[in-house]
Amino acid sequence: MNTAISEGVQVTVYTQFRPDLSQDDQGRFFFNYRIEITNNNNFKIQLLHRDWYIFDSLKEATFVSGEGVVGEQPFLTPGEHFVYTSGVELISDVGYMKGFYTFKNLGTDSFFQVHVPVFQLITPRRLN
Repeated sequence: MNTAISEGVQVTVYTQFRPDLSQDDQGRFFFNYRIEITNNNNFKIQLLHRDWYIFDSLKEATFVSGEGVVGEQPFLTPGEHFVYTSGVELISDVGYMKGFYTFKNLGTDSFFQVHVPVFQLITPRRLN
């Protein structure tokens, strides 16, 4: 579990290696990540956009950018949290991800970025 707070928004990431979706012999390693986002501000916000940096130890890093998360652009009132699960496939058994979300302050119509902490994507066998 990794947690970061920026601009009054807390982001916590949990990762899980998925052996049932991976194929070691073909260089396919699948990981799920669950992200909990909590609005600790005293104003309502909306998550509009995500930007990811994905590092895979056997290839060049990739960047992913898009609207919302898992097809949603959630609104969060003060104290509210939003949880979603997504996944990524690597060609190696070691990597990591980091990134940021772009939010809108619905009280002032201003935009701000919230950093997602770096989270490791490592198969259990590499940890031994």
